Order: sequence, then C-alpha cells, then structure tokens
Amino acid sequence: MATGKKTAKNDERFRDVAQNRRALHEYAITDRFEAGIVLQGSEVKGIRESGATISDAYVQIRDGEAWLIGAHFHDYENAGYAGHDPRRTRKLLLHRREIERIAAALNEKGLALIPLRLYFKEGRAKIELGLGRGKTLYDKRRTIAERDARREADRAIKAARRR
Repeated sequence: MATGKKTAKNDERFRDVAQNRRALHEYAITDRFEAGIVLQGSEVKGIRESGATISDAYVQIRDGEAWLIGAHFHDYENAGYAGHDPRRTRKLLLHRREIERIAAALNEKGLALIPLRLYFKEGRAKIELGLGRGKTLYDKRRTIAERDARREADRAIKAARRR
C-alpha cells in the first residue's frame, strides 16, 4: 500500500526544466495553453540531465499542426551515434479545436504564440504556451513601476509587523 510519503520521484513529477522569463517582459499574455511535445529518447534524457533553452523559441501553426521552432534541447552525453539535433523543429500536441482557436487568434495583428515554460508532468514533457501581444516601451515601464511599488509596499508591511 502507498504510504503517501513524498519521494524524490514524486517531487520530480512537476519539475520545471526551463522558463522564458523574457517573454513575460516582452509580451502581455492573454491566453495560456498546455501542449505535449513529440521527442526522441535522447532528447528526453538530455532534458532531464541538463535541461533546455526556450528563450529564443516560438511556435508556428502550419497545415493544422503546431510546431516549436528555435528551442535548444541539450545533448544527452551517453546517446552514442543515435543522438539528436538540438535545434530541430518539434511537433506540439494540441487538440484540433485549440489549434483552430490559436490559428484564428494569430491572424490578428500583433499576436504571437510564445513558449513560456518547459516542465515534466507525470513523466511526460509538457510546454506551456502563451498567446500574447507585444508590449510597447511604455507598457514595459509601467509593469516595472507596478512591480517596484508592490515590492515597496510589501517591505513596508513587513517592517510594520516587526515593530
């Protein structure tokens, strides 16, 4: 019987592998989607061992399918001759209705589909996609000012509690 103890394997079930922090600064995210990724065995092991980079990646819809372009999945050092191309284009697994909804939204001017984070969920590699509109310089400055104001207010509250 399961005892309910947390083991190292259970803690890894929802482990983040990579995040695209720059995307949250550059884009105002309106919708989020979770997608699976079609990977080779050496890619999965490479991600688990040394991670991936999704900061330069983007998603494109072609022929009713979603494709991840520009992501770098690190090599697995014990892969031997059957390794993988770290920068190859990878197919994303989404429901047909989600792809149609995303494609309709991408036809709007200024919207883009950006990978936000890569993680494992119950042993399977997943990627969180964000549908967002590019921020202007003014929007970026306002976001930074709001974050600084929130941080300052939290500090003031914390200082007041200490007294």
